Amino acid sequence: MKNIICICCPTGCHLSVDETKGFAVSGNLCKRGEIYGKQEIQDPRRIVTSTVAVKGGRYSRCPVKTSGTIPKGMMFDAMKTLDNIIIKAPIKTGQTIIKDICGSQVDFIATQTIDAR
Repeated sequence: MKNIICICCPTGCHLSVDETKGFAVSGNLCKRGEIYGKQEIQDPRRIVTSTVAVKGGRYSRCPVKTSGTIPKGMMFDAMKTLDNIIIKAPIKTGQTIIKDICGSQVDFIATQTIDAR
């Protein structure tokens, strides 16, 4: 039995997930909590946020995030893909910075518009 706190809404239900009973979830007040509890134990996933270097822009770094969730075990490999990335301004919010991170079918996208200097 694993105990986790649901992050699907502000309620923050205290979930218990019993792996011996087919990942039965208890403590949830809604269906989203049940789905989250099973997912978090079987295949935990995360949104990754970071920054990348910018050349010729008003700012020297641009915030980026994954366009969807990636497996938790892939987070550090995903971050490594950003290490040597330098993007040229101008950059638009939502612009794809890196496609298909580590074969995950998820992209890194810009979360801020940065104009050229």
